[in-house]
Amino acid sequence: MATATISSSSSQQNRAAAIPWYLWCVALAVTSVTIGAHWDVSWHRSIGRDTFWTPAHMAIYLCGVLAGICCGYLILNTTFRRPPNMLASSVGVFGFRGPLGAFLAAWGGIAMLTSAPFDNWWHNAYGLDVKIVSPPHTVLIFGIFAVEIGAFFLIAAAMNRAGGEQSAKLQWLLLYLGGLMLVLGMFFRMEYTWDIRLHSAGAYISVALGVPTYFAMFWECSRNRWAGTWTAGIYMLFLIGFILILPLFPAEPKLGPVYQAIHQFIPPKFPLLLIIPAFAMDLLFQKTERWKLWLRSLIAGPLFLLTLVAVEWPFASFLMTDAAKNAFFGAAYLGYREPPQAADALREFFRPEHGLVLWQGLAMAMLYSVLSVWIGLALGRWMRKIQR
Repeated sequence: MATATISSSSSQQNRAAAIPWYLWCVALAVTSVTIGAHWDVSWHRSIGRDTFWTPAHMAIYLCGVLAGICCGYLILNTTFRRPPNMLASSVGVFGFRGPLGAFLAAWGGIAMLTSAPFDNWWHNAYGLDVKIVSPPHTVLIFGIFAVEIGAFFLIAAAMNRAGGEQSAKLQWLLLYLGGLMLVLGMFFRMEYTWDIRLHSAGAYISVALGVPTYFAMFWECSRNRWAGTWTAGIYMLFLIGFILILPLFPAEPKLGPVYQAIHQFIPPKFPLLLIIPAFAMDLLFQKTERWKLWLRSLIAGPLFLLTLVAVEWPFASFLMTDAAKNAFFGAAYLGYREPPQAADALREFFRPEHGLVLWQGLAMAMLYSVLSVWIGLALGRWMRKIQR
């Protein structure tokens, strides 16, 4: 009898420590769209948009399906079955009950799926390989952000409510999600942070607008002393994995004009060395926990930017050399529509800046970094209180 009681108690503890299935589901949804987005860009650079029904598109829209199903279930289950544990961590929206993150992610999933037929019509009407910024893509982007923010709210709220072993597991799931959010955040900065643009202030301004927010926010809300380093590490591993894996698969251009001979998928560019400024920020935050928010931001902002420039500027120069033309750094890969005289093909910096113009731009980036850190710390402190 005593053995049975101990076994039952152990089983209950294991169930209490387990991560709810819907949190795994939203994490999988964000993983799917992160993979699909980079795969889709590779498809455009290697093959061109030959059809809507590409595996890359299906991976993107799977995110909307997963988010819609699991969060829709959460809302309907909480509204109609009214389980006490779910009601206690729910909010009301138009007569429905559910976690706040579930409403955000469900809306995002619906927006993503709504954009799909609109996007197909748009390409048929205006061209198979038009620019990224279009009305259907805008709806899709807003939907993606809603899903990832909803997932963030769901996991953070669950971690704030949990204790012991479950809290520790949720912390790592939150950091994993933070890494994916950073990957997606840098994905939408791709045009400004291409390796040939890393000797101009515009690249660093684009990074300063938001990236320090991720590091500061996750350091505060995750309660992990190395949160920034972990999220930046996930970002780098994700991109490096794509650089190593995608070229293993064959691809051939199907749209013109074709300037480069392509026989395999073209991977993304090598990731920025964000792990170095993230590590520096983690160290600073550990030493200044009792400081006022504005003072920490005033120091962390310049620290982030100056550390990034110090490591990325010479590394960008390295990426322009023949030594970077290998399977790891991936500097030799060119999309099929890249003309031979383009800066990317010649491995030259595009409109590099020097002197006063450069320093003025970096000063502006430093100001944006301070503001980004302040927003991140404030959001992180607020997210530590979220229970629903």
